[in-house]
Amino acid sequence: MIESLYLDTSIIGYLTIRPSANLITASNALITQNWWDTRRQNFVLYISEVVLEEVARGDQEIAIKRLNLLNNLPLLEVNETVEELAREFLIKSNLPPKAADDALHIALATFYQVDYLLTWNCKHIANAQIQKKLSQISRESGAELPTICTPYELMGN
Repeated sequence: MIESLYLDTSIIGYLTIRPSANLITASNALITQNWWDTRRQNFVLYISEVVLEEVARGDQEIAIKRLNLLNNLPLLEVNETVEELAREFLIKSNLPPKAADDALHIALATFYQVDYLLTWNCKHIANAQIQKKLSQISRESGAELPTICTPYELMGN
């Protein structure tokens, strides 16, 4: 059975980023492009309106490129249960209030039982200390937190 994967906004951002002299940024962009070219077809990809709203921000030329990458990807809908789970994540974990959209990404992937949440957001999403608490909150709500990882961790063989 093919596994499911929720793309957060950071992945799309790295696919359309301008060249950078910053070695970490350039490396993340290269890894992301490599994953996109060689591994994405191994997953059913999902996004949400939250992703569409975030990628539409900023430089209009780049925003159009980001939106074009997302054409035809199925959307996971934000509903009351997702919003409640996101609130629980914000209240009961160590996510800061400014990470409300990040909490929504995590809640969407959790509620819809997606196998992986792919992100480069290591501050609020792919963060081991935060994930530990999010996993506990998910279990208490009767759900299972997806595997949260970066493209580097999901390169396969």
